[in-house]
Amino acid sequence: MPTVSMTVNGKKVSGEVEGRTLLVQFLRENLRLTGTHVGCDTSQCGACVVHVNGDSMKSCTLLAVQAEGAEVTTIEGLADGDKLHPMQEAFRDNHGLQCGFCTPGMVMSAVDLVKKNPKASEHEIREWLEGNICRCTGYHNIVKSIQQAQQTM
Repeated sequence: MPTVSMTVNGKKVSGEVEGRTLLVQFLRENLRLTGTHVGCDTSQCGACVVHVNGDSMKSCTLLAVQAEGAEVTTIEGLADGDKLHPMQEAFRDNHGLQCGFCTPGMVMSAVDLVKKNPKASEHEIREWLEGNICRCTGYHNIVKSIQQAQQTM
């Protein structure tokens, strides 16, 4: 089995994986970073979004071996110790979650959006989130959360 090495949340990690192991499986099963969720197994829901070399990506669409040498950030890597990332704070403040299953992927996608388009309009925010499905909130408070975080990031 091949060995894969990468930096996850600022720490160098490696592990043996089958060639067909998805990045999301490596993160959850090998590294026990379970904040990245598996929601659909078809790349539709966005619950598995992480940052790979600074860009948001659905970790169910990438083999672990394809992330060789990459910098990966998961939801667990956003906070600075006990201090939440501004996007996490905004989701908390605006009740941008209900069941919380989609929240890690939403937050990771939203952080990338604000990094790339810090003045995104409501329409642009909603378009960016098209690849992230929430079955609980109706998205209104998610959009409000992102708009708040735009002011503090």
